Amino acid sequence: MNTKEFIAAALKEDIGSGDFSTLASIDKDAQGKAVLKIKEDGILAGVALAQQIFYYLEPEASFSINKKDGDTVKIGEVAFEVRARVHTILQAERLMLNCMQRMSGIATLTNQFVEKIKSYKAKILDTRKTTPLFRQFEKEAVKIGGGENHRMGLYDMVMLKDNHIDFCGGIEKAIEKTNSFLKANNLDLKIEVETRTLEDVKRVIATGNVHRIMLDNYSPEQLAIAVKMINGKFETEASGGINIGNVEDYAQTGVDYISVGAIIHHAVSMDLSLKAQIT
Repeated sequence: MNTKEFIAAALKEDIGSGDFSTLASIDKDAQGKAVLKIKEDGILAGVALAQQIFYYLEPEASFSINKKDGDTVKIGEVAFEVRARVHTILQAERLMLNCMQRMSGIATLTNQFVEKIKSYKAKILDTRKTTPLFRQFEKEAVKIGGGENHRMGLYDMVMLKDNHIDFCGGIEKAIEKTNSFLKANNLDLKIEVETRTLEDVKRVIATGNVHRIMLDNYSPEQLAIAVKMINGKFETEASGGINIGNVEDYAQTGVDYISVGAIIHHAVSMDLSLKAQIT
């Protein structure tokens, strides 16, 4: 789903057969101005999407940006000003706020993780634990907050997780079958394998033919041992049980990536509001 398709579907869900509150009380040709007010400190995200929402409803709308995506914002600041038909402003208001509040919350939380480990080589990754049909914007918010995206979906990287391995009959068999499948279908995809124990790590190293080893639910002490065992032969990724309080302990091990689903699914929306400016 591209951005225009998303906006169209979201507006249809919200407006339905008509925005009768606006239709009943506002002249259809009335012009207006509104500003987006920041009501909470954090990292702003979703400005570009907000602009597209207004332009979708009214291509001739005037949109003046004071704070762009990725900016640090403070309570009381104004992020942007929009001039358009009042009908446009009122119909776009809730969709725009829902998107920006959610994205800004994700960007803010992601940035807290990124800042916590900025002196280490590890990079913060998101996961596929996202809101259905809003994934592209949640992952965009992660990047705005300074994190990096893991795979977008099931199609752009192979990840052999515990269930794949168990259903297939073991790590070695899963890796071998995957490489054969990719070759037979002329697919150029990276392969990541989840490991649950140090013995699993040894088996992946011995089998080879993968790009990254995921070290799932390891303690920092176990992770340090695993990273030393792998010794740069494959990329390494820590996952599971990682939070803002212990992320630095994991980064200290020398791991390449730290995936944290919570930067999306535990993010709290930022408080923003769209206010009419009456002159």
